[in-house]
Amino acid sequence: MLGCVIHGAGDLRVEELPVPVPGPGQALVAVRYGGVCGSDLHYWRHGGVGDFRLREPMLLGHEVVGTVVAYGDGASGPVVGTAVAVHPATPCTVCPECADGRRNVCRDTRYLGSAARFPHVQGGFAAQVAVPADQLRPLPAGLDLRRAALAEPLSVALHAVRRAGELAGRHVLVTGAGPIGCLVVAAAKAAGAGQVTVTDLLPTALGYARTAGADTLVQADDPDDSGWPFEVDVAIEASGVAAGLDTCLRLVRRGGVVVQLGMLPPGRSPFAGNLVVSREIELRGAFRFDTEFDAALELLAAEASFDGLVSAVVPVREAEAAFALAADRGSSCKVLLDFAGPDSAVPGV
Repeated sequence: MLGCVIHGAGDLRVEELPVPVPGPGQALVAVRYGGVCGSDLHYWRHGGVGDFRLREPMLLGHEVVGTVVAYGDGASGPVVGTAVAVHPATPCTVCPECADGRRNVCRDTRYLGSAARFPHVQGGFAAQVAVPADQLRPLPAGLDLRRAALAEPLSVALHAVRRAGELAGRHVLVTGAGPIGCLVVAAAKAAGAGQVTVTDLLPTALGYARTAGADTLVQADDPDDSGWPFEVDVAIEASGVAAGLDTCLRLVRRGGVVVQLGMLPPGRSPFAGNLVVSREIELRGAFRFDTEFDAALELLAAEASFDGLVSAVVPVREAEAAFALAADRGSSCKVLLDFAGPDSAVPGV
């Protein structure tokens, strides 16, 4: 079977891999689609994400959906053949954060396709993967695998929106109209936001934000024609650059909330910190998600407009081209790898 393995910065290989055997408590899943995430792109471009650096070859991917093939000893779940999404996190359940109900920041979690620990946690970009059986989620009625591949990034967006607090009737700013930013738009509208304004440098990205439900689009490098300045109740920073955070702090109202969702570069990041003090702005972080995964699947099942955010589906053998397309924000939003083509089929499946 084929899998996408990162060996270092710029060294992505589509390799023949052995079909895994599910161990005790595990399920074997035939992967159909895998979404190329910003973290996958960072591993490909830079050999790491933030402070997490590659120390060994790693199977990428944590946005995966497919069908159940088999179970290991003592494992059970959806019947074989069921279409499922895979929750990528396995929290430890015993650390202080898990005990406090914040499993998304578990200090000893295992997350598919992550170099945060060593040995690395191998990911889901392969024709078949073995995962803990309790991480399987059967798809709601009417939800197909293609749209379901958005469940993981939508969960990230839903968690950020929950961190922002009550949004009903409020004006929300989203900086950055990449895949996550667009899904934040959809999540904010689902939470009842009265107006969602999105800023980005690229017109194509802003077009996808409109598809997601944005009310106002602002090209960030053209303030003369964008209606700046304006004031918002809540700002969610999804670009992962310090300038985006600075914009959020300057545009949110006094006493407002800013959620930092985008992963900033390693080291120190300059921003208008004095405004946090003088305007009593609440600055909150948002990292991954937990129970939002189930809510994401339900929202995807209820809303067909999410289909417009999938800009390309690429066969796994062309993974490097898929990564290049996903990295070109002027041409794409969410790019999916397809593991079900004839070149990636597993005998007997």
